[in-house]
Amino acid sequence: MDARDIILRPVITEKSTNLMDDKKYTFDVLLTATKTQVRNAVEEIFDVKVKSVNIMNVRGKDKRVGRYTGKTARRRKAIVALTDDSNSIKIFQDEDKEDNK
Repeated sequence: MDARDIILRPVITEKSTNLMDDKKYTFDVLLTATKTQVRNAVEEIFDVKVKSVNIMNVRGKDKRVGRYTGKTARRRKAIVALTDDSNSIKIFQDEDKEDNK
């Protein structure tokens, strides 16, 4: 399985953005992904050293439109902590550099 199939997307919330200061990054991952697979995928894609991986399953929420009810999709979320000597992951590109081109 390819590393880009395991890491689906970064989770961008206020809490996850604050965790980036401590070199902790949050990603949505494949529902069947294990901690070892997530560790190897992050190290391969972003060329960093991973210290630890915490994974949690997020239940789908009940949603209603008029009288019809349903659920949102369930997902699996991974919080990846990097080592102190590792490079940081650039999720947001520097806009100042792009404007000067």
